[in-house]
Amino acid sequence: MGSSARKKKEKKKDFQKAKLKVGKTKAKPDNFTDTSFKAKSIVVNQQSLTTSAPSSSSQFAHYLSLASSSRSDTQRRDALSYLTTQISSAPVNRPLPLPTSILLPKLLPLILDGSSSVRTQLLKFLRLLPASDIGDRAESALLYTRAGMTHLAAEIRTDALATLEWLLEVAKEDVVSCPGGWVKTLKSFMSMMGWASSSGSSKWTSASKVSFGKAGKTFPRQLLVLAQFLKAGLMESEEIREVKIGGGLFPLVDMERHMIPTRSNAFAHLNLFGSSRDEEGEMYIDREDRQRVFQKLFLPAVEVGMANAKKEGGEAGRAAAILAKVLKEGMADYSDVDDTQ
Repeated sequence: MGSSARKKKEKKKDFQKAKLKVGKTKAKPDNFTDTSFKAKSIVVNQQSLTTSAPSSSSQFAHYLSLASSSRSDTQRRDALSYLTTQISSAPVNRPLPLPTSILLPKLLPLILDGSSSVRTQLLKFLRLLPASDIGDRAESALLYTRAGMTHLAAEIRTDALATLEWLLEVAKEDVVSCPGGWVKTLKSFMSMMGWASSSGSSKWTSASKVSFGKAGKTFPRQLLVLAQFLKAGLMESEEIREVKIGGGLFPLVDMERHMIPTRSNAFAHLNLFGSSRDEEGEMYIDREDRQRVFQKLFLPAVEVGMANAKKEGGEAGRAAAILAKVLKEGMADYSDVDDTQ
């Protein structure tokens, strides 16, 4: 009898509710596991804690690496914004944290970036660079600019024109006279605007307009930038024009051709030690050579294109009139005599 009573009491115990008393904590279950811990230090991976802050040059190099190699559009834009702020806020006479020869090769590929904000911020940064450092690197800058001018995306083509405008502002002589700067850039304009002369006949074709088109204000902008480019290549510089008008150096003639060259590698156009160049990659130092090549390869297509643009009227017609004026003044003194033989 004693054992059965004890068993009944144990069975009832499972269904009895524990009475809680005020001020006492609830009893912990039998399978409770204590998870509390105490730590004397916290370790964070990939964090360097030093007593001295990094130098401004090392921070500049870090953000330059982010701008050129980050996969995030926002990070590239913010990195370019930091670089722009660092240069714009520095004193005028202070040199750049890194030379232009290091900055341009890393940032020029961003001309073809898919993000509009990145390309806009890049142009703001480029305008802060010293103009004297751009001339020697005009060839590499034009390489990416021409790729942007013939890009499939209309926004990238428009921003590439802005980059070309900046190059013409700071180094127009180097732009039109560097290897490939004259013929290749003009061919990029012809392809972008749909001005291509058909082979084997004198007729004009507009086949490339199917892919590029003339949407909105893009075509007038292309005409104006082309006018700036032709003005830099076909018209005499202001210094030479003033000498000819003033006549103060009479009887000296072409004195600037016999002075010590002001540009680096003054005899690069001779290509003494480089690989042979074709007509597209040649350097056209003299204005007469650029006139000759333009008249031979591009003048018929440009004249027909201008005539069609004038018929459209509006902004395109006004831009075509500006282009026609530049072309008339630039080719006015050209003599169609082949003296290259």
